[in-house]
Amino acid sequence: MIRKNCGSHWTHDVSGSWTVLARGGASADIVPNVDCDAGGRAEDDAMGVPQVRRFSSGTTWEPVVGYSRAVAAGDFVFVSGCTSVAGAEFVHPGDAYAQARQAIGNAADALTGLGASLADVVQTRMYVTDISRWQEYGRAHGDVFGAIRPASTMIEVAALIEPEMLIEVEVVAYKPGIGRKGDQ
Repeated sequence: MIRKNCGSHWTHDVSGSWTVLARGGASADIVPNVDCDAGGRAEDDAMGVPQVRRFSSGTTWEPVVGYSRAVAAGDFVFVSGCTSVAGAEFVHPGDAYAQARQAIGNAADALTGLGASLADVVQTRMYVTDISRWQEYGRAHGDVFGAIRPASTMIEVAALIEPEMLIEVEVVAYKPGIGRKGDQ
């Protein structure tokens, strides 16, 4: 049995096969966990509940760490932190602007994999290792998102996974129905 808790969480069914999509006291959808086929699609359950769809960029570290590059749930797409890599290779050492553009480009590829685009982005987070270079990161962000103008935050962090990485970018996109099969 699934019960709504009006506090900060939902009660899960005993099989553990449900995912919670809520923070704080906000209401949310409870949807079954499923993986996408090669086209990023998932089947609705018998009750027609929207499904969670996942996208993998194919890197070797996603299954090792246990995450998806992007997840479509309900009307939103959440893209995991993207860095300045092409395939599995780090690119643009020392160039904050180019690293930011590469990271945003990788986020764009993940959105495309689920049927969304940068035009659908409503929030970005930039984790940077040297906040004094904010203008370089900001210029790259502005070049891409200047007309879209999502909510955005730039946060200085002590380090990223590789010492030469200067920025990691997360995005959240809004596209009604994106979590359902065939809505792309």
